[in-house]
Amino acid sequence: MNEEKQSFRFNLEKVRVLIFDGDAMSTDIMAQILSGFGAKNISKATSVEDAKRFLGQGRYDLVVIDPAMAGPNGYDFLPWLRRTPGDNRFAHVLVVTGHTQHARISAARDSGANLVVAKPLTPVVILDRIAWMAREKRPYVECKVYAGPDRRFKFDGPPVGSEGRRDADLPPEVGDATEPNMSQGDIDAMMAPRKVTL
Repeated sequence: MNEEKQSFRFNLEKVRVLIFDGDAMSTDIMAQILSGFGAKNISKATSVEDAKRFLGQGRYDLVVIDPAMAGPNGYDFLPWLRRTPGDNRFAHVLVVTGHTQHARISAARDSGANLVVAKPLTPVVILDRIAWMAREKRPYVECKVYAGPDRRFKFDGPPVGSEGRRDADLPPEVGDATEPNMSQGDIDAMMAPRKVTL
């Protein structure tokens, strides 16, 4: 059987991107990487003021930031973005940083980043992380102490001993069956390998 491989194409042509890094050379390098993936609508900011000005001028789909290089207010920028009214609060945020201490990674996550990537960067890693963010379906969470994508990457239910804090949390106890059990024949049919023609 001949199987045709499906090619995966990823094009950022219609994506509006804001690159925010205190180092102009780093913003240029990131812009070149993203341009290689088809991005045409790229804004580059080297200060908090520039980044806020760009965000005030329209909607962005992706924000790439190095908060450590963005000056003393770099880590304050993400919570500001996530709590500012408008569509930009829902933008995907990719934090790129050379400071990979656990405390810095946690600070980025707790500020509302979708993902954190360590420098030095390669185009393949950037593309992989952007594609992952585009496919993910983590809900937006907002409470008194946090705003941003749900920090859980997988759903294992609430912590043991708690009732959960989210609407989607399932109860820890398994209730009685609401439908009859499947027959062994139905289970075997469901588990049987299927021939797929591409």
